[in-house]
Amino acid sequence: MKLAVIGAGAVGGVIAALADRNGHEVAVTARGAQLAAVRERGLHLTGHWGEHTARVHASATLEQAPDLALICVKAQDAHQALADNAAVLEGVPLVVVQNGLGGAEAAAEQLPTTPVIGALALFAASFLSPGEVAITTPASTYLGRLDSTPDPAFELARATLSDFLPIETTANFTGAQWTKLIVNQVNALPAITGLSVQETIADPGLRAVLTASMREAVGVARARGVRFETLLGLSDALLSVFARAPRPVAQLLPRLMSRRIGATPNPGSTLQSIRRGQLTEIDHLNGAVVTEARAADRDAPVNEALVALVHRVEVQGAFIAPAEVARLALRA
Repeated sequence: MKLAVIGAGAVGGVIAALADRNGHEVAVTARGAQLAAVRERGLHLTGHWGEHTARVHASATLEQAPDLALICVKAQDAHQALADNAAVLEGVPLVVVQNGLGGAEAAAEQLPTTPVIGALALFAASFLSPGEVAITTPASTYLGRLDSTPDPAFELARATLSDFLPIETTANFTGAQWTKLIVNQVNALPAITGLSVQETIADPGLRAVLTASMREAVGVARARGVRFETLLGLSDALLSVFARAPRPVAQLLPRLMSRRIGATPNPGSTLQSIRRGQLTEIDHLNGAVVTEARAADRDAPVNEALVALVHRVEVQGAFIAPAEVARLALRA
């Protein structure tokens, strides 16, 4: 099978390396040092799913049409990446692997002749250095169809990806996106402080901020009529209890999430972007909660404060002490 992965970063690099290991013909797009490293040394995968060096075809944009394509760039880069590869993607089933809300729908609107499948990668991956990616926490990838997704395209994606990834499917893809958005609440605080996900959850003040931002996001989802899909141990019923529980009890959920992540320090994707000097996708994570809150005529002050603090770190290039983060976020 000819596979193309647009965006060979953490998630895209893992997918490309696993596909190559299982005998697929893989082409990837990358930029700068990552493109040079993959061309020169290959794409080196380590971590929980084993070690493999993938010799894939790497270029700035796709050079020929594949049988199946995946786009794994950050949400803020997706529109341009699709525009750059639109001619090659025409009619090719496209799996949109993206955090946040509405990414698959936006891709389908931008490329109306391309069958689009939504996907959520629940495994945690790190882009360690150019050409180096690692799995820090293994988990499934969830696929969901849009109303416009043809059955043959969805089945092709499911069957092909199942060859080298743990794949689940869901009829409640919007609910799955929201559950992943709750999980992705762990990303902002590492980006602000420079600490790992586990370290932020272990800090009492930061854990209180995370709990408040998660509860706020659950309230926004309820206001938007969302029923959460069960992912990574989080269910609709559990999140309902979490949103109503006394604050000390509610803080047990972040602790549970930290245990599920495991002992390997997880920087989170947003901190990885900060360390590479790139803009983050925070506007599509905590920022999505703020946007959805406004659509429901609500406020989301904790999430709004976290977005502002991540942007402050992006601009100033300096992390913020945990006590100051707690003071600023909870004051909101």
